[in-house]
Amino acid sequence: MSHSTLEDQRIVVIGGSSGIGFAVAQRVLREGAQVVIGSSSAARVEDAVKRLGPGASGAAVDVRDEASVAAFFKASGSFDHLVFTAGDWDALRRPGGVAELDLEAARAIFTVRFWGALAAIKHAQGRISAQGSITLTDGAVAHRPRKSAALNTAMAGAVEHLTRALALDLAPVRVNAVCPGLVLTEVWDSIPEDRREEQLRRMTARLPLPRAGDPAEVAEAYLYLIRGTYSTGQVLIVDGGFTLV
Repeated sequence: MSHSTLEDQRIVVIGGSSGIGFAVAQRVLREGAQVVIGSSSAARVEDAVKRLGPGASGAAVDVRDEASVAAFFKASGSFDHLVFTAGDWDALRRPGGVAELDLEAARAIFTVRFWGALAAIKHAQGRISAQGSITLTDGAVAHRPRKSAALNTAMAGAVEHLTRALALDLAPVRVNAVCPGLVLTEVWDSIPEDRREEQLRRMTARLPLPRAGDPAEVAEAYLYLIRGTYSTGQVLIVDGGFTLV
Protein backbone atom coordinates (compact mmCIF):
# COMPACT_ATOMS: atom_id res chain seq x y z
CA MET A 1 0.00 0.00 0.00
CA SER A 2 1.35 3.42 -0.97
CA HIS A 3 2.05 5.85 1.83
CA SER A 4 1.15 8.88 -0.29
CA THR A 5 -1.99 8.12 -2.25
CA LEU A 6 -5.45 6.69 -1.73
CA GLU A 7 -6.07 6.30 -5.44
CA ASP A 8 -8.65 3.61 -6.28
CA GLN A 9 -9.20 2.70 -2.62
CA ARG A 10 -12.74 2.48 -1.22
CA ILE A 11 -13.50 4.37 1.97
CA VAL A 12 -16.73 4.12 3.96
CA VAL A 13 -17.65 7.17 6.07
CA ILE A 14 -20.51 6.65 8.55
CA GLY A 15 -21.69 10.17 9.37
CA GLY A 16 -20.47 11.38 6.00
CA SER A 17 -23.44 13.54 5.00
CA SER A 18 -22.39 16.54 7.11
CA GLY A 19 -19.77 18.08 9.36
CA ILE A 20 -16.43 16.38 9.83
CA GLY A 21 -17.53 13.23 8.00
CA PHE A 22 -18.48 15.20 4.88
CA ALA A 23 -15.12 17.00 5.01
CA VAL A 24 -13.34 13.63 5.20
CA ALA A 25 -15.35 12.38 2.21
CA GLN A 26 -14.39 15.48 0.20
CA ARG A 27 -10.75 15.06 1.12
CA VAL A 28 -10.44 11.38 0.19
CA LEU A 29 -12.16 12.01 -3.13
CA ARG A 30 -9.48 14.59 -3.91
CA GLU A 31 -6.91 11.85 -3.22
CA GLY A 32 -8.47 9.67 -5.92
CA ALA A 33 -10.43 7.34 -3.63
CA GLN A 34 -14.02 6.20 -3.98
CA VAL A 35 -16.20 7.06 -1.00
CA VAL A 36 -19.39 5.48 0.35
CA ILE A 37 -21.20 7.61 2.90
CA GLY A 38 -23.80 6.50 5.40
CA SER A 39 -26.17 8.63 7.47
CA SER A 40 -29.50 8.20 9.21
CA SER A 41 -31.34 10.36 6.66
CA ALA A 42 -31.73 9.11 3.09
CA ALA A 43 -32.46 12.67 1.91
CA ARG A 44 -29.26 14.01 3.49
CA VAL A 45 -27.25 11.16 1.95
CA GLU A 46 -28.69 11.88 -1.49
CA ASP A 47 -27.92 15.60 -1.16
CA ALA A 48 -24.39 14.96 0.10
CA VAL A 49 -23.62 12.49 -2.71
CA LYS A 50 -24.69 15.13 -5.26
CA ARG A 51 -22.46 17.75 -3.62
CA LEU A 52 -19.52 15.34 -3.43
CA GLY A 53 -19.79 14.44 -7.12
CA PRO A 54 -18.08 11.65 -9.09
CA GLY A 55 -16.66 8.82 -7.02
CA ALA A 56 -19.23 9.20 -4.23
CA SER A 57 -22.16 6.97 -3.37
CA GLY A 58 -24.14 6.35 -0.22
CA ALA A 59 -27.10 4.87 1.60
CA ALA A 60 -29.14 5.47 4.73
CA VAL A 61 -28.07 3.55 7.82
CA ASP A 62 -29.40 3.73 11.38
CA VAL A 63 -26.51 2.81 13.67
CA ARG A 64 -29.01 2.35 16.52
CA ASP A 65 -30.44 -0.65 14.65
CA GLU A 66 -28.03 -3.56 14.14
CA ALA A 67 -30.11 -4.99 11.28
CA SER A 68 -29.78 -1.66 9.43
CA VAL A 69 -26.01 -1.66 10.00
CA ALA A 70 -25.70 -5.27 8.80
CA ALA A 71 -27.69 -4.49 5.64
CA PHE A 72 -25.59 -1.38 4.92
CA PHE A 73 -22.30 -3.26 5.05
CA LYS A 74 -23.65 -6.26 3.14
CA ALA A 75 -24.54 -3.87 0.32
CA SER A 76 -21.21 -2.04 0.57
CA GLY A 77 -19.10 -5.06 -0.33
CA SER A 78 -15.37 -5.02 0.35
CA PHE A 79 -13.48 -1.80 1.05
CA ASP A 80 -10.22 -0.45 2.46
CA HIS A 81 -11.01 1.99 5.27
CA LEU A 82 -13.86 2.77 7.67
CA VAL A 83 -14.31 6.22 9.21
CA PHE A 84 -16.97 6.68 11.90
CA THR A 85 -18.00 10.28 12.68
CA ALA A 86 -21.71 9.80 13.43
CA GLY A 87 -22.97 11.60 16.51
CA ASP A 88 -26.15 12.36 18.41
CA TRP A 89 -25.97 15.96 19.61
CA ASP A 90 -29.38 15.80 21.28
CA ALA A 91 -28.11 13.05 23.57
CA LEU A 92 -25.01 15.07 24.46
CA ARG A 93 -27.17 18.04 25.47
CA ARG A 94 -28.40 16.24 28.59
CA PRO A 95 -25.82 17.19 31.19
CA GLY A 96 -26.72 17.11 34.85
CA GLY A 97 -25.50 16.13 38.24
CA VAL A 98 -25.51 12.47 39.25
CA ALA A 99 -28.22 12.99 41.87
CA GLU A 100 -30.72 14.21 39.24
CA LEU A 101 -29.63 11.79 36.53
CA ASP A 102 -32.31 10.06 34.48
CA LEU A 103 -30.47 6.80 33.90
CA GLU A 104 -32.68 5.75 30.99
CA ALA A 105 -32.05 9.03 29.16
CA ALA A 106 -28.37 8.94 30.13
CA ARG A 107 -27.87 5.64 28.29
CA ALA A 108 -28.62 7.46 25.04
CA ILE A 109 -25.28 9.27 25.28
CA PHE A 110 -23.57 5.95 24.40
CA THR A 111 -26.09 4.78 21.77
CA VAL A 112 -24.64 6.32 18.61
CA ARG A 113 -21.04 7.21 19.36
CA PHE A 114 -20.07 4.06 21.26
CA TRP A 115 -22.56 1.25 20.54
CA GLY A 116 -23.20 2.54 17.02
CA ALA A 117 -19.47 2.56 16.31
CA LEU A 118 -19.15 -0.97 17.69
CA ALA A 119 -22.05 -2.20 15.54
CA ALA A 120 -20.38 -0.69 12.47
CA ILE A 121 -17.08 -2.36 13.30
CA LYS A 122 -18.76 -5.71 13.98
CA HIS A 123 -20.34 -5.77 10.52
CA ALA A 124 -17.47 -4.06 8.68
CA GLN A 125 -14.68 -6.34 9.86
CA GLY A 126 -14.16 -9.14 7.40
CA ARG A 127 -14.93 -6.72 4.56
CA ILE A 128 -11.99 -4.38 5.28
CA SER A 129 -8.68 -4.97 3.52
CA ALA A 130 -6.00 -6.51 5.75
CA GLN A 131 -3.91 -3.43 4.96
CA GLY A 132 -6.83 -1.14 5.81
CA SER A 133 -7.93 0.87 8.81
CA ILE A 134 -10.76 1.97 11.08
CA THR A 135 -10.84 5.51 12.45
CA LEU A 136 -13.28 6.38 15.24
CA THR A 137 -14.22 9.77 16.73
CA ASP A 138 -14.53 10.95 20.31
CA GLY A 139 -14.06 14.45 21.71
CA ALA A 140 -11.76 16.61 23.82
CA VAL A 141 -14.14 16.30 26.78
CA ALA A 142 -12.46 12.90 27.27
CA HIS A 143 -9.40 14.82 28.50
CA ARG A 144 -11.02 17.95 29.97
CA PRO A 145 -14.07 16.96 32.04
CA ARG A 146 -16.53 19.69 32.88
CA LYS A 147 -19.00 19.93 35.71
CA SER A 148 -22.32 18.14 35.25
CA ALA A 149 -21.13 16.33 32.09
CA ALA A 150 -19.54 13.23 33.60
CA LEU A 151 -21.24 10.85 31.17
CA ASN A 152 -20.06 12.81 28.13
CA THR A 153 -16.50 12.39 29.40
CA ALA A 154 -17.08 8.71 30.15
CA MET A 155 -18.45 8.03 26.67
CA ALA A 156 -15.60 9.83 24.92
CA GLY A 157 -13.05 8.01 27.08
CA ALA A 158 -14.75 4.69 26.34
CA VAL A 159 -14.27 5.27 22.60
CA GLU A 160 -10.54 5.85 23.17
CA HIS A 161 -10.16 2.67 25.23
CA LEU A 162 -12.16 0.72 22.62
CA THR A 163 -9.75 2.05 19.98
CA ARG A 164 -6.70 0.73 21.82
CA ALA A 165 -8.23 -2.66 22.56
CA LEU A 166 -9.52 -3.20 19.01
CA ALA A 167 -6.12 -2.32 17.60
CA LEU A 168 -5.00 -5.59 19.19
CA ASP A 169 -8.14 -7.60 18.42
CA LEU A 170 -8.42 -6.63 14.74
CA ALA A 171 -4.73 -6.49 13.77
CA PRO A 172 -3.36 -6.23 11.13
CA VAL A 173 -6.28 -3.86 10.37
CA ARG A 174 -5.26 -0.61 12.08
CA VAL A 175 -7.66 1.05 14.54
CA ASN A 176 -7.22 4.68 15.58
CA ALA A 177 -9.35 7.63 16.72
CA VAL A 178 -9.51 11.37 16.19
CA CYS A 179 -10.32 13.55 19.20
CA PRO A 180 -11.65 16.92 17.95
CA GLY A 181 -12.11 20.04 20.02
CA LEU A 182 -14.65 22.74 19.13
CA VAL A 183 -15.44 22.47 15.40
CA LEU A 184 -17.74 24.66 13.30
CA THR A 185 -20.14 22.04 11.96
CA GLU A 186 -23.79 22.49 10.99
CA VAL A 187 -24.78 21.85 14.63
CA TRP A 188 -24.00 25.52 15.31
CA ASP A 189 -26.48 26.71 12.67
CA SER A 190 -29.38 26.25 15.11
CA ILE A 191 -28.02 29.07 17.29
CA PRO A 192 -28.87 32.66 16.16
CA GLU A 193 -25.81 34.27 14.60
CA ASP A 194 -25.32 37.01 17.20
CA ARG A 195 -25.52 34.57 20.10
CA ARG A 196 -23.39 32.05 18.22
CA GLU A 197 -20.51 34.49 17.74
CA GLU A 198 -20.53 35.49 21.40
CA GLN A 199 -20.70 31.88 22.57
CA LEU A 200 -17.83 30.86 20.30
CA ARG A 201 -15.74 33.82 21.45
CA ARG A 202 -16.36 32.92 25.08
CA MET A 203 -15.51 29.25 24.54
CA THR A 204 -12.31 29.87 22.58
CA ALA A 205 -10.84 33.04 24.12
CA ARG A 206 -8.37 31.16 26.34
CA LEU A 207 -7.19 28.70 23.71
CA PRO A 208 -3.63 28.90 22.31
CA LEU A 209 -5.40 29.06 18.92
CA PRO A 210 -8.37 31.27 19.95
CA ARG A 211 -10.98 30.13 17.42
CA ALA A 212 -13.10 27.15 16.53
CA GLY A 213 -11.75 24.61 14.07
CA ASP A 214 -12.99 24.07 10.54
CA PRO A 215 -14.15 20.56 9.53
CA ALA A 216 -11.56 20.57 6.71
CA GLU A 217 -8.78 21.09 9.27
CA VAL A 218 -9.94 18.16 11.37
CA ALA A 219 -10.34 16.01 8.24
CA GLU A 220 -6.56 16.14 7.80
CA ALA A 221 -6.17 14.07 10.98
CA TYR A 222 -8.34 11.30 9.52
CA LEU A 223 -6.32 11.41 6.30
CA TYR A 224 -3.11 10.96 8.27
CA LEU A 225 -4.49 7.97 10.18
CA ILE A 226 -5.89 6.38 7.01
CA ARG A 227 -2.52 6.72 5.28
CA GLY A 228 -0.35 6.19 8.37
CA THR A 229 0.49 2.54 7.79
CA TYR A 230 2.59 2.29 10.98
CA SER A 231 0.05 3.92 13.35
CA THR A 232 -2.47 1.86 15.31
CA GLY A 233 -4.15 2.17 18.68
CA GLN A 234 -3.54 5.93 18.64
CA VAL A 235 -5.72 8.92 19.47
CA LEU A 236 -4.93 12.08 17.49
CA ILE A 237 -6.08 15.25 19.29
CA VAL A 238 -7.06 18.19 17.06
CA ASP A 239 -8.35 20.85 19.44
CA GLY A 240 -6.56 24.19 19.04
CA GLY A 241 -4.87 23.53 22.38
CA PHE A 242 -8.11 23.04 24.38
CA THR A 243 -6.65 20.16 26.38
CA LEU A 244 -3.64 22.30 27.39
CA VAL A 245 -5.44 25.09 29.24
